[in-house]
Amino acid sequence: MIVENGGNMDKVSRFIIGVFLFLQIFSASAFSYDIAEERTIKIYEKISPSIVTIDAQLPYGISSGTGCIIGVNGVILTSSHVVEGAKDIDVTLNTGKMYKGSVISVFGGDLALIKINSKERLNPISLGNSEKIKVGQKVLAIGNPFGFSGTLTEGIVSRIDYSKNKIQTDAAINPGNSGGPIVNSDGEVIGISQSIYNPDNNKSNIGIGFAVPVNSVKEFIKLAKISKRI
Repeated sequence: MIVENGGNMDKVSRFIIGVFLFLQIFSASAFSYDIAEERTIKIYEKISPSIVTIDAQLPYGISSGTGCIIGVNGVILTSSHVVEGAKDIDVTLNTGKMYKGSVISVFGGDLALIKINSKERLNPISLGNSEKIKVGQKVLAIGNPFGFSGTLTEGIVSRIDYSKNKIQTDAAINPGNSGGPIVNSDGEVIGISQSIYNPDNNKSNIGIGFAVPVNSVKEFIKLAKISKRI
């Protein structure tokens, strides 16, 4: 009887230890997921005040896109195909307030700078270094796809095309994202959303999007400063 009871106790002990180890492993996995999720949330909260929605009246109709605040003086970066030739530009901040914008500089690499006169405290976005990016690293895209402002998507750097000066990503980019940032895990801009590839020409995302590397952006800003545009 003593041996039998001891055997039962051993079984109970092993069961308790097994349950304990399972809970430890499960808790660790859940905690790790929470950390990753929390990091994404913090990045979004960090960069979203720097993102604007742009609606421009072009000769052929309304063009909608996204912009990044790069200066406390109201200078905003976007794609030139969103605003070039616009008769009228409406810029809506993260706070919901709308301002009139004007184009102050256009760059051949599909980049443009516009300016608003705002008395609000503006939050410039941080620019990273596109020379340091690696294929496979996680990226986030934020923008105004199909008018859904403040939309966040995530993916990876799928390819770097040095010959065409483009970063390819599978983070969902759709019409309205143009001019919005692609950021790394530190919330730094590594590229500006520009276009998507779709052989069916239906304007929907199939996981192949392109962005202008941020180092080209910084060169554009430098030239704009030299020419005293900003």
